[in-house]
Amino acid sequence: MNKVYLLIGGNMGDRMANLDNALNLMESNLGKITLLSSRYETAAWGFTEQPHFLNQAVLLQTDLLANDLMLAILNIEKSMGRERSIPLGPRIIDIDIIYFNEEIIDNISVTIPHPKMTARRFVLLPLVEIAPDYIHPILLKSNSVLLKECGDSLAVNKKTP
Repeated sequence: MNKVYLLIGGNMGDRMANLDNALNLMESNLGKITLLSSRYETAAWGFTEQPHFLNQAVLLQTDLLANDLMLAILNIEKSMGRERSIPLGPRIIDIDIIYFNEEIIDNISVTIPHPKMTARRFVLLPLVEIAPDYIHPILLKSNSVLLKECGDSLAVNKKTP
């Protein structure tokens, strides 16, 4: 059984309902969700002229291998109406693999750990909530340390239901 940390998010439509829908599709198609962070709201990162995002970290147990998991994730995103027309643009749903076991994977389909995670508070803050002591397999630092060292000053606020 593979232990996978994911970050889900979106900024279009009913953001809460979209995250709920994504979680249901993940549980039906990918494996068992064993841990969820709170939901966090943040302004868009990169392409800033768009609505705020809602993000959540997820711990998933799956039998799928990393490349197969990535394909299944892309299918879920597509089934929910995700379009990839503007890089870093608005989206109904985005599902990123942050960690896959303690593996380092870099191929045409997927790069794990997520290559930009350490520069993004909106990834690290929810991740620290569910896995503060998890060690980044390349940097050999815990998520908590990565958050403390993160230079991103974008506000990330816990969203109450």
